[in-house]
Amino acid sequence: MTEAEENGEDATVSAQETGPVVRLLDLSGGAEDNIIEDIKGFLDAEHANAFARAYVRDSIEICRVPGASARDTLEAWFSFGENAEVLGTENPWVSSGELNDFIDRPATEEERDWRLLDPRRYESEEEE
Repeated sequence: MTEAEENGEDATVSAQETGPVVRLLDLSGGAEDNIIEDIKGFLDAEHANAFARAYVRDSIEICRVPGASARDTLEAWFSFGENAEVLGTENPWVSSGELNDFIDRPATEEERDWRLLDPRRYESEEEE
């Protein structure tokens, strides 16, 4: 649960005050309300969209088994994967717009490197 949710705030309202927020969702249903985490600290909407896109690409690749069909990969992702949605921007990236392409075409390492785009990475560097 995020700090905003603990205080009774909606993540969308929080995003309007702090900038874009990327909400990570557990498609397996293992997390409360399927929400894993709300990530803040993005420089702008483009940064948040790029992070969400890379995060979903990586999740799909983790679910992809060598030799599996596109349908099998999609079913595995919906059963075990993680999705991401961008909150607090006018034109948020949504996975449904690119999902078929992601399933049909395996991602390169660069396309799935969400860690490079993760704003939490800068927070830990500042603390050191």
